[in-house]
Amino acid sequence: MHPPPDQPVRRVVVIGAGAAGSMAAIFAARSGADTTLLERTRDGGRKILISGGGRCNVLPMEVDEKRFITDSSPNTLRKMLRSWPLREQIEFFENDLGIPLAEEPESLKYFPRSNKARDVRDGLLSHARKSGVTIRMDTLASTIEPADQGWRVQVENAAAIECDALVIAAGGLSVPSTGSEGFGLRELRRLGHTIHPTYAALTPITATDSPFADLSGVSFRATISAHDDANGRSAKATGGFLFTHHGYSGPSVLDVSHVVVRSRAESDSSARLTIQWTSLNASDWEVELRPQGTRSVLGAVRAHMPDRLAALLVRLANVEPTRSLAELRKDERTRLITMLANAELPWSGDEGYKKAEVTGGGVSLAEVDPRTMESRKHPGLFICGEVLDAFGPVGGYNFLWSWATGRAAGTGAATSPA
Repeated sequence: MHPPPDQPVRRVVVIGAGAAGSMAAIFAARSGADTTLLERTRDGGRKILISGGGRCNVLPMEVDEKRFITDSSPNTLRKMLRSWPLREQIEFFENDLGIPLAEEPESLKYFPRSNKARDVRDGLLSHARKSGVTIRMDTLASTIEPADQGWRVQVENAAAIECDALVIAAGGLSVPSTGSEGFGLRELRRLGHTIHPTYAALTPITATDSPFADLSGVSFRATISAHDDANGRSAKATGGFLFTHHGYSGPSVLDVSHVVVRSRAESDSSARLTIQWTSLNASDWEVELRPQGTRSVLGAVRAHMPDRLAALLVRLANVEPTRSLAELRKDERTRLITMLANAELPWSGDEGYKKAEVTGGGVSLAEVDPRTMESRKHPGLFICGEVLDAFGPVGGYNFLWSWATGRAAGTGAATSPA
């Protein structure tokens, strides 16, 4: 889509060459704008490169909108998400970028068939250039301000850049080593936007003096629940769980970590973490622990989980592991079932933005037009990606958000009336 011959070409500047910014630049250029993409690092898209263990979980295989977290209107969030449906995003990657995607059913994610995150990052930037985008790496934007004919971007050690429309896709605060240092949040707050309190989300949880300290490296599938009664928040997730040197990680942990992080910041009381170590609930364990010949307690438990974990849980329940199931007293059986199906998981903190996959909080969605991503406070200013007050669980959800909002922002910047 290009502007009519008698209409001047709009000048669009996009700040940030990550997932949202590269998509915004592509669609601004494809909509006929003279588009410049500014990136503070030498190569751009560094979060893309480290995502999915270097494989890049491009998209989820299915989308549950209720799994997104926001302090803004969930209805506005849904409108933004639905602007570019999952099926159309898949087609863009495969047909427009020429990056075949492969399903990974066990994790419900799409990866590039090559299993190389670099193919995704390079494919986006290559397509941007082919679409006519001018990409300026090693270019640090310092401030933004309204100008007579649009917006002015001040750039360190270079001349200011003027444009008709400006897209902020500078990311949040997570993994600062990739170039996310809060530029967008800082500038948008200065310009009067409401910034909901920010916090590290999808980050590992730490535990000092934990009884599980010796299990570092042990992994399995579990269900974790987090409850912060003081602030009325809770979360529950089933997925991979990993004991680390510092505490706990894995998708199930990351997906509930925001409750833990926010409880530390907002109240004197801490969130409560509980874990169901296997797919078996309390009723299932009642059946599993019924007397079965001479089968031992430890034998029954380790049939469903790693041996070292099984041995530790039996000991923590204060039950003799070598005793037969028939010898278990009622109180012992009750303690063991609680330990196996609803154990308290001690924690002391979290690994913060350094290890967080995304930033929670951000620009209020009420201040952004969900169709175009244009600021309701400043005409010609468009906002997308992680800087917005929304994030989803692990598994491609946050890329889905970035691709959708980036596309809408780029198209809006190129086509919305001045």
